[in-house]
Amino acid sequence: MKAIVQDRYGSPDVLRFGEVDKPVVGDHEVLVRVRAAAVNARDWHLMRGDPYVARLVLGLTRPKERIRGTDFAGVVETVGRDVTRLRPGDEVFGEADGAFAEYVCASQDVVGAKPSNLTFEQAAAVPLAGNTALMGLRDLGRVRPGQRVLVNGASGGVGTFAVQIAKAFGAEVTGVCSTKNADLVRSLGADHVIDYTREDFTRNEPRYDVVFDLVGNRSLAECRRALTPSGTLVLSGGGVSEGGSLFGPMGLIIKGQALSRFAGRQRLLVLTAEPKRENLAALTELVERGDVSPVVDRTYPLGEAAEAIRYLEVEHARAKVVVTV
Repeated sequence: MKAIVQDRYGSPDVLRFGEVDKPVVGDHEVLVRVRAAAVNARDWHLMRGDPYVARLVLGLTRPKERIRGTDFAGVVETVGRDVTRLRPGDEVFGEADGAFAEYVCASQDVVGAKPSNLTFEQAAAVPLAGNTALMGLRDLGRVRPGQRVLVNGASGGVGTFAVQIAKAFGAEVTGVCSTKNADLVRSLGADHVIDYTREDFTRNEPRYDVVFDLVGNRSLAECRRALTPSGTLVLSGGGVSEGGSLFGPMGLIIKGQALSRFAGRQRLLVLTAEPKRENLAALTELVERGDVSPVVDRTYPLGEAAEAIRYLEVEHARAKVVVTV
């Protein structure tokens, strides 16, 4: 099958479009013929081997997982002998390593039925970013109707979902983004938009019940200043950054964990989003109800996946970038 393969760390130039063996389905897995796959900051970090400390797990000198890509949408081709929920021909979406390929194997526990009102390209944009937004706001932020929620990085892949999900939960939402993305964030339902090139959300009124920081460009002290006395700061590691680093976004996360015990009534929480079929079902309900709609910035054919990642890395794409297969 055709796939985007990587044999060493580096820029998008290390990615090649080539032939690899078709994956063999395991007992608890499904083999999916991929129709579309989304690009995430995670793909950029894996490609670069950034932060360097992550190479202890990813592979010291070269990536253990050679095929890039995580989010996918497609059609079930084959199911393992212990799979009972899915069958060949089902349209599905989910997360699994190796999604930039014609076929991908995934555990049945991280695959869900594709929302009926989305194209494959739209559905591929949902899993990782949508799950991150859902867990950050529902599970950690515990967002309730009437609360004030601020999303820092509102025009990004996760941010565009976070704005919509917070609104669906009944919150008064403020989105922080650049001038060029202000109209997009408003169109997603944000009640207020702060242009970070003109205003500093950490110095403005009002204070927020939940601050969901998806950028990591402000100190913890500054972010806490934007909270109510009993507010919650949810850290999600930051987005794409330039150049390699030893700890990268993990540095802020470690600091957040260390300082959380001294935060008094405020809550400082670090999000570790894990794929779950139940969360895909919750996202599907929000999508089919019309509360959430994925925003796709650009699409690229599979053979140009390296350019898709380059666009995400260099141009700081808004919303989602999708690869079609």
